[in-house]
Amino acid sequence: MIRQYELVEKVKKYNPNADVALLNRAYVFSMRAHGNQTRASGEPYLTHPLEVADLLTELHLDEETIATALLHDTIEDTLATYEEIEQICGKDVADMVEGVTKLSKIEFDDKNEHQAENYRKLFLAMSSDIRVLLVKLADRLHNMRTIEFKKKEESKRRIARETMDIYIPLAHRIGLYKFKTELEDICFKTLYPEEYSKIVERTEFVMSQENLIGKVIAHLQQELQKRDIHADVTGRSKTPYSIWRKMINKNLTFDQLTDIVAYRIIVDDLGKCYEVLGMIHSLYNALPGRFKDYISNPKPNGYQSLHTSVIGPFGNKEEIQIRTEHMHEIAESGVAAHWLYKQKHSADKKELTTGNQYAWLRNIIDGLQDADSADEVLENTKMELFRDEVFVFTPNGDLISLPRGASGLDFAFGIHSEVGYKCKAIKVNSKFVPLRTELKNGNVVEIVTNNGVKPTKGWLSMVITTKAKNAINRYIKEQESEVEINDGKSMLEKALKEKEVKLTDKLIRPIAEKYKWDEVNEVYKALSQARLSTKAVMEFLFPEDIKQITEEETIEQLEAELSNRKAQTGTSKIGIDGIIDGLVVNIAKCCNPIPGERITGIITTGKGIAIHSRMCKNLSQYENDPERWLDVSWSNQRDDERVYRTKLRLLLINNKGVLSELTNTVFNADVNIVDFNVETQSVDYYGVNCEVELKDIEHFGYLMSKLRSLHSVAKIERIQG
Repeated sequence: MIRQYELVEKVKKYNPNADVALLNRAYVFSMRAHGNQTRASGEPYLTHPLEVADLLTELHLDEETIATALLHDTIEDTLATYEEIEQICGKDVADMVEGVTKLSKIEFDDKNEHQAENYRKLFLAMSSDIRVLLVKLADRLHNMRTIEFKKKEESKRRIARETMDIYIPLAHRIGLYKFKTELEDICFKTLYPEEYSKIVERTEFVMSQENLIGKVIAHLQQELQKRDIHADVTGRSKTPYSIWRKMINKNLTFDQLTDIVAYRIIVDDLGKCYEVLGMIHSLYNALPGRFKDYISNPKPNGYQSLHTSVIGPFGNKEEIQIRTEHMHEIAESGVAAHWLYKQKHSADKKELTTGNQYAWLRNIIDGLQDADSADEVLENTKMELFRDEVFVFTPNGDLISLPRGASGLDFAFGIHSEVGYKCKAIKVNSKFVPLRTELKNGNVVEIVTNNGVKPTKGWLSMVITTKAKNAINRYIKEQESEVEINDGKSMLEKALKEKEVKLTDKLIRPIAEKYKWDEVNEVYKALSQARLSTKAVMEFLFPEDIKQITEEETIEQLEAELSNRKAQTGTSKIGIDGIIDGLVVNIAKCCNPIPGERITGIITTGKGIAIHSRMCKNLSQYENDPERWLDVSWSNQRDDERVYRTKLRLLLINNKGVLSELTNTVFNADVNIVDFNVETQSVDYYGVNCEVELKDIEHFGYLMSKLRSLHSVAKIERIQG
């Protein structure tokens, strides 16, 4: 066990200005807090925080992190409080100890890989300070080193599986490769003891044969010296876990492996890497398909090296890795290598800062190395890798990922649409909160449901997820559909009352079939939406009452009658001349024609008429049906108070106050905006769509002239068809 004075000396070696008093205060507080507590091994509990702190000195971390390591279990396992730690060691240390405590309380029960990834994200998201995660990983490594002292095999396997699923990928993600490889071998030994023993035994046998490794190293050094290449040559066996994983992944036996031993040639600069590669391939026969250039094509985690496999000088298969010293330190030490390398090779700082794989880590490391104060260290080590996500728990412990800003109502719909529809109340961490409450990482969320609850349009302002919005809109649409069906039924019931006929679906079904509608309810909705008139329904049901138009008359006959009775045609309520009485007339929403522009009428499948602008692109689909076209025009007797809608698309220069200037101009033109949305936005431009209400084509022309006079309007067009 390392002693406190030894720990302090290790810190002072890489940080002569370290706050030794802080380290001593943290040690004394930890010693008093843990008191007579012991570990499963029988050792005093204090040995654990000391060993965790020692692991972190290998990464040359600041004294606040070392102090946190000494105190990391005090809040969770003793009577110590956050306030006491803050008073003795400061707020930053107290915050980090509390952060480690929160991470320790997250329990992962064997779940699927997707759930494991969510837990890894949760750990990173909750570690707003990277040092908290480093302490937690060191804590897990020391616990795994002493796992054999746990009595229950099932407990050992559970902890090893959790480490394999959560902590090892985290160590890999932040570049702690020394931690990662040691954790892998301990977990492998715990979960698969027989396989572990066999691989260790076979590896030791290969390594002991005739000092083969020593001979290969000596031969390579001799060839390098002939070419005046200065290099460090080493050879070592791969870890048991990496050997086993390769056997499993490639379905190989131990004897089929070619890279149990990896020889490394470490040179001074990048150019020498390729020079040595040429030497190797000129001396030995290369194995096909075994060359990898990870220097020009680094791995996603930043690993760089040249790999080749050859038949060596003694007839053995050899894997040889060629890299620079910096590449080697990255491969071995990950995070630590960045600032260790910076200390040793300040002239090569450009190489350290090249590439994006470790951009956020390099920023953190530079902050740790260069910061002049504790406050600056804290500020430089803040991180939030998953700023767009929030991770919350169900009462059963399942982890749910939601977009940041999601509410309790989003969570309800995330579970299931039916749960969302019946959501009456939300509990967060066992306390009732409003439905719109924004969720935070680690919240435990419970939904209280009631069958009497009905979603409203107001719910749309409480949610941000597409799933919740779509579900709410779908429910509202279904409710509106029911209202339309009931309204249509009421209209027909009133008309049938005079005939003393009872309304039934069987009575109305022939009408649905006539219009090729799948459901009878479509008839009722068509009546409510004015796509079908009660008069047309009654004439269909009671043809004996019709004298003017028989059931067999076609659209061609209707058009012929229109031309014969031109003087008898009326003016529709929306001010259209040339319309046959009894037909439902609608302004086409695709082009929104306005009085003063040329229009045409199209007879629809429901025997109504849609009024289109002659410029509407959708008219092309009716070119082969001339019998459906009607010659109509705007009436001079239309209602002067009526307004008509049209849509505009504008490209606006992104100046200050541009949207305010636009809306004021529209208002001053006596035009009403009924819909407005920013479709696109960049540093230079806004793309805006808006729908307006105005009187006629002259009013429209006046509006366009006013808008075009604005300096901020780069482009404007009317949307039609």
